[in-house]
Amino acid sequence: MTGRILWIVIGVLSILAGILALANPFAATLTAELIAGWSFLFIGILQIFAAFQARGWGGRIWVILLGIACIFLGIMLLRNPLVGIVSLTLMVAVLFLVEGIFKVVMSFDFRGTNAFWLLLLSGALSVLLAIMIFGNFPSSAATILGILLAVELISNGVTMIALSTTRAAT
Repeated sequence: MTGRILWIVIGVLSILAGILALANPFAATLTAELIAGWSFLFIGILQIFAAFQARGWGGRIWVILLGIACIFLGIMLLRNPLVGIVSLTLMVAVLFLVEGIFKVVMSFDFRGTNAFWLLLLSGALSVLLAIMIFGNFPSSAATILGILLAVELISNGVTMIALSTTRAAT
């Protein structure tokens, strides 16, 4: 199988996974939450392991403390996935709101350029998404992470396919 065909297959599988996530956003949300939990747990363990491989104690304490915090967060997400879903959804909404406000404010530095409207629209969309999540919170928690995962998978798949055809043309 050539590299081009492999990228197309990966892209198609990613799009199919995204469609499945859209078909059952709660299952996709739960999956995303569990992946986050396991990721924090493993990252915390690896950080502590890496801290003991470094020389000196300068930053080691902070890395160990961060590793412990990641392990704690991972365990909390894995022990109570529904609370984790609500917490992660709240974090996503806050992230969208802060990022949106930042983009809107930053867009005014680009007045008179093509980037102005793009940044302004992107920021307004982020703020609107945050308002929609907060407006339906906590019930939005059951599906929003799964929908975001689905969008990412579909976007990733389309990008993979597009890149595979672009590479073939060059």
